Amino acid sequence: MTALKSNLFKTVMVILSTLTVAGVAALIVVFNLDRSEASGERSIEEIREASLLTEDITTDTVEGHFVRISFRIVTDGEKALEELKKRDFQMKNILIKELATMEAESFQGGLSGLEEKVKLRLNELMQNGIITDVYTVEKVLQ
Repeated sequence: MTALKSNLFKTVMVILSTLTVAGVAALIVVFNLDRSEASGERSIEEIREASLLTEDITTDTVEGHFVRISFRIVTDGEKALEELKKRDFQMKNILIKELATMEAESFQGGLSGLEEKVKLRLNELMQNGIITDVYTVEKVLQ
């Protein structure tokens, strides 16, 4: 009977040791994963590769001021970026129309609303992906 208990004890100890080692290894892997991969976020390199920098756009505001502005438009991937490049004339049209309806005060108070409107309007056109972000990268109001 003691030999049976001894073999059972050894077997249980081996199983517990194996589970402990496997658990520690799993924790190491989980904690060492790149946080951006775990959360689904893209790296800055991936964002830049999937984005388009617009040319400077100069237009007038409702009050007759002139604004020169440019944007970085971020897509969700390569196919969407290619489509956006083909739709450059539509993109410029949307930007000019949105800018022309703004007052000079809106440019000084922040451009988040404009960026969101441009994103929504462009996504209405897109068929092979989506616009994830629109960033204002340059702005001059005269």
